[in-house]
Formats: sequence, structure tokens, C-alpha cells
Amino acid sequence: MAVTDDRRGDATNSSRREGFKNWLDGVRSTRTGRLTVKVIIGVVGAALVIGGLLLVPLPGPGWLIVFAGLAVLATEFAWAHRLLEYGKKTLSAWTDWLKRQGWPVRIIVGAVTLAAAAVLVWFTIKLGFGIDLLDQARAFVA
Repeated sequence: MAVTDDRRGDATNSSRREGFKNWLDGVRSTRTGRLTVKVIIGVVGAALVIGGLLLVPLPGPGWLIVFAGLAVLATEFAWAHRLLEYGKKTLSAWTDWLKRQGWPVRIIVGAVTLAAAAVLVWFTIKLGFGIDLLDQARAFVA
């Protein structure tokens, strides 16, 4: 009996997806609806991409947010789809290259990445809050 319930649940989820797709196709069937969907997706996707790019220098999910924004934009815009595919290929190529390298290269890449993140955080705190972490550290040690 649980098997039929699971099947019914899958059918319900599938019908919900089809219902949403049919509703979205209905909205897109008019010129105004098509333009409205494009504008909404464009605004949401652009906000995600811009927000992600602002977060890239900081530790956190900046690039993940940029890729999420491109994925949203790719649902309506061909250029965003091409850019997203290029980004995925480039990331995959970089990851594959790094996997083929030995431990010394991986450690150097990790150290350079950590140093760049530390410099960016220091620079952001200095410009954003006017606090020089190096001066604070010197005063703390002395």
C-alpha cells in the first residue's frame, strides 16, 4: 500500500510541475505576459549576479551566487545560457587540472588563495570601517 502512495505522491508532484509549466506557458502566450516574465527574470537574475559579484572578494559564497543568478537568467536569455556553460566548462577544466597536480602545487595554490582572501578581507575592513588590522595586531602584541 505504501508503494501506491509513493506512486501517487510522484504523480502529484509531476502534475504540480506540469501545472506550473502550463500556467507559465499560459502567461508567456501573450506578448505582455512574455515581456513581464522576461523583465522579472531579468531583474531577479541581475540582482543575484550583481550581489554575488559584490561578495566575490569576501569569504563566502560569492561565485555560487553569481552562478545561481546566471542560471536564473539562462531560463530566458540565450547569452546567459552560453555564459553559464562557458563558466561551467572553465571551472571543470580548472578543477581537473588541479586534480592532476601533485601535493606541492595544490599546497601552493591553496596558500596563494588564502593569502589573497586575507588581503582582500584586510583591504575591505580598512576601507569599509577604517580599521587597520595590522596596526591593531601590532598594538595588541606590543
